[in-house]
Amino acid sequence: MPTVSAPKARFRRYLRIHSHGRATGMSTRHEADEAAIRQRIDAVIEGIEGKDLDTLRRSYAPDVVSFDVEPPLQHVGVDAKLKNWERAFAMLDDLHYDTRELAVEVGDVVAFAHCFGRLRGTLADGTVTGGMWVRGTFCFRKVGDDWLIAHDQASVPLDFPTGRALTDLEP
Repeated sequence: MPTVSAPKARFRRYLRIHSHGRATGMSTRHEADEAAIRQRIDAVIEGIEGKDLDTLRRSYAPDVVSFDVEPPLQHVGVDAKLKNWERAFAMLDDLHYDTRELAVEVGDVVAFAHCFGRLRGTLADGTVTGGMWVRGTFCFRKVGDDWLIAHDQASVPLDFPTGRALTDLEP
């Protein structure tokens, strides 16, 4: 049986504690919620690849807090998050977003997902870039029947002795 990481084990414990007496196995509702979250992530990818800010806006909570790979340390609010995407869209004529190893954990009103992600494409000057793989985390909040991204984070590993980001790693 595979081992479960400490953070994932803590989250599963949180879900058991806050499941209001329901069985600890995944319920049909949680399965439906996981499917909805995966569809939301697919919509984000479609919004990115289509440079569609309206689709992206519908995916984020109004008060989203985003820790992305470029300054500042955080982008607060959906407008700040979308300005960040606008800057990326201006740099790339053609773009693609790849994901690997997507995992989703669902609770009653909160959920999280993590994966490796890569934004790649063609720069405005015609240069093709393969991008870099980042570690992505998405925290969702259930609002009515909808799952919105309340927090996301993209990060790259750091080589402490040199202080440089390790941007050439692949999953």
